[in-house]
Amino acid sequence: MKHKLGKRLTISAHIWCWFMLFVLIVFVLLWVFEILFLQSFYVRTKTSDIISLADDMKLHYEKDGYEAEFSKLATDNEMCIVIYDAVNINRKLYSKDIMGINCVLHGLENESLRIIRQVKSSESGEICYKYFNEKANVDILIYASVIGDADHPKAYLLLNTPLAPVYSTVSILKRQLLIVCLLLMVFAVLISLVVSKILSRPIVQVTKDAEQLAHGRYDIVFQGGGYAEAEQLAQTLTYASREINRIDMMQRDLVANASHDLRTPLTMLKAYAEMIRDLSGDNPVKRAEHLQVIIEETDRLTLLVNDILDLSKLENGKLSLNRSEFDIEQKLTDIIERYRGLSGVSGYTFVLETDGSTRVNCDAGKIEQVICNLINNAMNYSVESKRILVKQEKVSDGIRISVCDEGQGMDQETVSKIFDKYYRSENYKREVVGTGLGLSIVKAILRLHDYAFGVDSTLGIGSTFWFEIHKDDILS
Repeated sequence: MKHKLGKRLTISAHIWCWFMLFVLIVFVLLWVFEILFLQSFYVRTKTSDIISLADDMKLHYEKDGYEAEFSKLATDNEMCIVIYDAVNINRKLYSKDIMGINCVLHGLENESLRIIRQVKSSESGEICYKYFNEKANVDILIYASVIGDADHPKAYLLLNTPLAPVYSTVSILKRQLLIVCLLLMVFAVLISLVVSKILSRPIVQVTKDAEQLAHGRYDIVFQGGGYAEAEQLAQTLTYASREINRIDMMQRDLVANASHDLRTPLTMLKAYAEMIRDLSGDNPVKRAEHLQVIIEETDRLTLLVNDILDLSKLENGKLSLNRSEFDIEQKLTDIIERYRGLSGVSGYTFVLETDGSTRVNCDAGKIEQVICNLINNAMNYSVESKRILVKQEKVSDGIRISVCDEGQGMDQETVSKIFDKYYRSENYKREVVGTGLGLSIVKAILRLHDYAFGVDSTLGIGSTFWFEIHKDDILS
């Protein structure tokens, strides 16, 4: 993969190539429009100007003082003007000669008459064309039009203006453009190299940092170099590195804690199996005691494996909710009755407080697992009183189920971590059997339901774990 990537252009090279392509396009456009099309562009512009001037002159004709206006236009635009009478085309009504020998209208009378005949025969009542004056060896632009209605003309307006040769100008422009293009090419190369380096530097740095992240350095803070897109990428990668670091630490903790919790029952199983083989095989009483220990440790091992599998399925989204309608008060009553059946052996007192029967629509099995895990957790952290209070009460967002113990309580740091996998408070009673995954399973199930949950705890008083069945899932 690295070998294949090495053959590709870098970001700075891409930026440089696109910048140079842009410069090349600009150069081509300059050469095309300034050199190749300069003559035709000049003729079109000159034609458009003379037609526009002719339209203005036809509007001002027969107004007082039009002669002075026409004279000024002729001087300003280096243009000769002749107006012929429509009745007697040999009679000039107005004439202004600016070009002298170069003028076709004043130097070639027969050409003027021929132009008038062309205007008469034209459908539009006007003509415009380029004429080469052999006498003066110069190109002339000629325009002629009817003044008034084409069928009943008042007069004929004839204009001509020289078309300056642009060949010498083109030659000069070529030299100038060549020098300018060479200078621009040098500046473009330098500027594109600098700009491409500056623009690509944040991405290059992010790439280097990402390579460090791939090698296990999760404490990297990515920098975007001040560009909005690069900053957003850097922030995303920084967040990703922190999350990867967190998940990596959780994975390490999971392996370490699971290994520790698996080692104990496996050791016990091996030890008691060897004792049955070597010592108590012929003693029914001892053999039964040892087999009971093996059975208990097997149950503990099974519980741990099941919790790990359940949590893995919940976090990976492989378990879906099996919703059904049931009475949450009756569900709590059934659970508490089962725990009360163990109170004679365990010494715990279980108290249930509810505010009435309420039917809900959620996964009954998973909600029961949540409640049982919270009760088991409360048993682990209770001390002398051994009193567990389970409450059901209506709140603004639905129904809150809470499990209260009278243990030592927790500080805020512990509260913030208590739902993490394998996290246990310092007040955890080691003699109580547990996998350390109960609250993590609670969190995963409640998130799957999209239910709010949390814990309220006070040092020296106890803790209250709670969750809320959302009002949308309450039927009555």
